[in-house]
Amino acid sequence: MPIVKPQKYKLPFWQFNGHLQTILPSIQRKIEGVSYERERIELEDGDFFDFDWLRNGNQRLVIVLHGLEGGVDRHYCKGIAKLFSENQWDVLGWNCRSCSGEINRLPRFYHHGDIKDVEVVLSKIEKYNYKEIAFVGFSMGGAISLNTLGTPSLKLDNVIGAVAVSTPIDLKTCSDELEKRSKRFYNQKFNKKLSAKVIAKTKVMDGIDDRLIQEGKIKSLRDFDRFYTAPLHGFTSADDFYYQASPQRKINNIQKPVLLLNALNDPFLTKESYPFDLAKESKYLYLEAPKKGGHVGFCRDKEYYTYSEQRSLEFLNNCSAF
Repeated sequence: MPIVKPQKYKLPFWQFNGHLQTILPSIQRKIEGVSYERERIELEDGDFFDFDWLRNGNQRLVIVLHGLEGGVDRHYCKGIAKLFSENQWDVLGWNCRSCSGEINRLPRFYHHGDIKDVEVVLSKIEKYNYKEIAFVGFSMGGAISLNTLGTPSLKLDNVIGAVAVSTPIDLKTCSDELEKRSKRFYNQKFNKKLSAKVIAKTKVMDGIDDRLIQEGKIKSLRDFDRFYTAPLHGFTSADDFYYQASPQRKINNIQKPVLLLNALNDPFLTKESYPFDLAKESKYLYLEAPKKGGHVGFCRDKEYYTYSEQRSLEFLNNCSAF
């Protein structure tokens, strides 16, 4: 498919670089009028998922996947949920393990390649008999979406497509980027939140140890991935995790329409996350790379919904038969 030419849109004048386009929406943007209905899903391994629903009796469903240490209460998830709910879609906001406001019951957390958990989600919603299912994922959630559609063994008959926003395609190079001194703010924010969850877990369960954190040896997100993400999820090392969980490995297998929407000034991403050559040759991958937008930002001046929300609805409506 040809590269998608971004539509013209105007950002707020005070969001004049990629960092402000990333940080300010996270702090300032509020989405009103979203009242989720929560469903607790008990899992066979003894853990649980919390599903947050907006249901209006529609025949098509969008599954919203949040970013690292986010949740479907974040502004970008609620924006998608509200917009799609207003436009004849039911909405399922899936909170990954430990991301719904309550610590999960097992030492493990979640990660960019957590396909087995997606498979469980899809099995749990089969009873609702949706005719069409689509994914909208942000950052880590985008990686999960791409990895899901790129896994041929999954049953995806009624999945019509996906949108991946601000999504790392190669985790190793994006990890390298976040290790830079200029990106320390983001790195430490993630590390602090994840480390706090480890400490909280040690108070209520066995199988997880917070001594490295208490001793000050976990200084970055890469340290966390090395000592916690990798071993807790069956990877041999941080590099093994980055390799196995990167959408780069599976994107060629995708057989459903996918929009990859990554801003060129995203402070988290590297050139590997803009696969122009692959998109030109693919029947299914649509790559849209606006010059501006930051990471999960894309705010539009004097507009309620962001550019990424608008484009997600347009793209998936075009995939839909309804």
